[in-house]
Amino acid sequence: MAKENYSGLTEQELNDRIRQEKELLVKMNLNHTVSPIENPSKIRSTRRLIAQLQTALTAVKQKNK
Repeated sequence: MAKENYSGLTEQELNDRIRQEKELLVKMNLNHTVSPIENPSKIRSTRRLIAQLQTALTAVKQKNK
């Protein structure tokens, strides 16, 4: 899996993307609770994506200081 580069995104774009991914994660967890989803590793990869986005957001905030 290739690591994407999020350094070109603005702070607002990163915040929006994090919010969208968190909403998706909540839906996936709910669906997985009700009935097992086909590929549970998607939950793990979504959590990791959120962490990567938050790291990129922190880097952008530090750069803007």
